[in-house]
Amino acid sequence: MMKASVVKTGFRFDRRWMLVDQEQTFMTQRTYPRMALISVQVKSDHLGVTAPGMVALRVPLEIVGDSTSVIVWNDRVDATDLGDDAARWFSKFLETTCRLVYLPDTSVRRVDPAHSANSDQVSFADAYPFLMISEGSLQDLNRRLETPVPVNRFRPNLVVAGCEAFAEDSWEAICIGGVMFRVVKPCSRCTIPTVNQATGERGKEPLRTLSRYREHEGRVFFGQNLIHNALGELKVGDTVKVLKQKNSDE
Repeated sequence: MMKASVVKTGFRFDRRWMLVDQEQTFMTQRTYPRMALISVQVKSDHLGVTAPGMVALRVPLEIVGDSTSVIVWNDRVDATDLGDDAARWFSKFLETTCRLVYLPDTSVRRVDPAHSANSDQVSFADAYPFLMISEGSLQDLNRRLETPVPVNRFRPNLVVAGCEAFAEDSWEAICIGGVMFRVVKPCSRCTIPTVNQATGERGKEPLRTLSRYREHEGRVFFGQNLIHNALGELKVGDTVKVLKQKNSDE
């Protein structure tokens, strides 16, 4: 059974590695959709990285490298540079100069204080430790699309089943497998959902369709950002219990 440990920044290995450009600024599929073709697997002692036409890369989980400072949105974050071999591999595949960095346990990146407590931390994710989408919401979207899209277009790390479409919009606090979460903010979507994760090609959907019924003040929303209240372990099949609905005292 698939399972994952919840640590202070989210899932243990989730979004702890990142590519940066020559200005030490984070790189994403927004600008480099070809990144979608890079696949990673966490092994017992290394991160395995593959991409079409490339010899597989092994990145040791025992992190050794020079300290550096990188930029993620408006945050400047202390990171570890993982060396020239990894830099050459990614630079060759993406056809642009870049380097691979890692977020060590000693580096602290705070969650936006407008939606969090002082102790809340996040990795190299955009802003929050967890992004949740329900299968019901995805099914609702796919019924409106000419060509259905898989959930990986939205890059969630929590997918829940058994609820009505967009039921998650009304949740304020939930418990999954004994770990409590605060549902703090709807996720406004950038262009990444338009990138086909199998081909690296960009299109117009599903944002064009979502904009017809999920737009508010010029932004498209799909999914909910979560922050965990405790550490623990989650596994596929865990029960999701809604503890509190928004605008409810129960």
